[in-house]
Amino acid sequence: MTEERVTRTETPDGNTHTETTIVRDGNGGGSKGWVLMVILLIAVLGGIYVFSQMGGAEVAKDASIADAADQVGDAAQQAGDAIENAADNLTDGE
Repeated sequence: MTEERVTRTETPDGNTHTETTIVRDGNGGGSKGWVLMVILLIAVLGGIYVFSQMGGAEVAKDASIADAADQVGDAAQQAGDAIENAADNLTDGE
């Protein structure tokens, strides 16, 4: 913000002297702007890192669920085979 200040001085002789002073607040925000820009950049990079880590965790979780489902399927297949063998043994024994 720029402010203009005018000072008038009158001497005892009756002469008037005017002085104009222009006052500017700050230096236009040059260094403050750069600091805020760096902080914003760090925050954005941190957010990208966090979201990428969360995505990796999601993939690992999905892979674990798929592996567990495969194991359940294998166990069911083995149980079916065992039941079939037991039934074959019972019918062969008659």
